[in-house]
Amino acid sequence: MKLDAYTVVFLRRPPDAPTLPENELEALQQDHLAFNAKMRAEGNVVFNGPVSDPPDQSLRGITIYRTSVEEARQLASQDPAVQAGRLAIDVFTWYVQPGVLGDRPASILEAN
Repeated sequence: MKLDAYTVVFLRRPPDAPTLPENELEALQQDHLAFNAKMRAEGNVVFNGPVSDPPDQSLRGITIYRTSVEEARQLASQDPAVQAGRLAIDVFTWYVQPGVLGDRPASILEAN
């Protein structure tokens, strides 16, 4: 059996997220969106986006990286919203059928 491996990052609102004035939140959101666009343009990310009505209200968004877990964690930590403490990250490997998300997975799992 062969599977493509990608790295998933869940973006969560931590319970101790700082409260910021509206203008700072708007600027931070714009920086966060620019960071996400940069990750896609550089080819590190397959896709990303917010979620609505999650069962866990802390969940804010999901990103699928084409990188190792370690590299995804390092890259996601550079997100301005993560650096500001407004978002926290959960990082893990996700296996899918070969080719489902394109031809550039983080790695390939081959098992008998």
